[in-house]
Amino acid sequence: MSRFPGMNSRLDELQAAILRVKLKALTKENETRKKLAEIYRKKIKNPCVHIPDERKEGRHVYHLFAVRSQGRNRLRNHLKSKGIGTNIHYPFPIHRMPGYRGRGWVPAGGLPETDRAAREVLSLPLYPEMAGSVAAKVTDAVNAWSGR
Repeated sequence: MSRFPGMNSRLDELQAAILRVKLKALTKENETRKKLAEIYRKKIKNPCVHIPDERKEGRHVYHLFAVRSQGRNRLRNHLKSKGIGTNIHYPFPIHRMPGYRGRGWVPAGGLPETDRAAREVLSLPLYPEMAGSVAAKVTDAVNAWSGR
């Protein structure tokens, strides 16, 4: 948990050189991520697991595929038992981090939806090299979870 607020920094020359090469593959990798996300979007049917909305006013490239569940930790354990790794990328809402407290932008009633999202969000595996068969294995495991 961050005790200090974040900052903007610049790339050094080595990082820039590596990213310049990687940028050539970005469009293709984003398309692959979208195809894998579409497998999840079409095949995850568990009522205890909520998939992200697709919005017409933007394009999602699915750097992460984050689902929500009130039973997030139980779902995570279930998937782990099936050999499927997951991650909780944002376990603490920013307004709860010491480096950002007291900045005056949290309303008097707090940010209950933000707090709830931090308790419920779970990232499923999704990366450009992932096979569609792996995405199918994940969806089968998610759908097999009872929610308890």
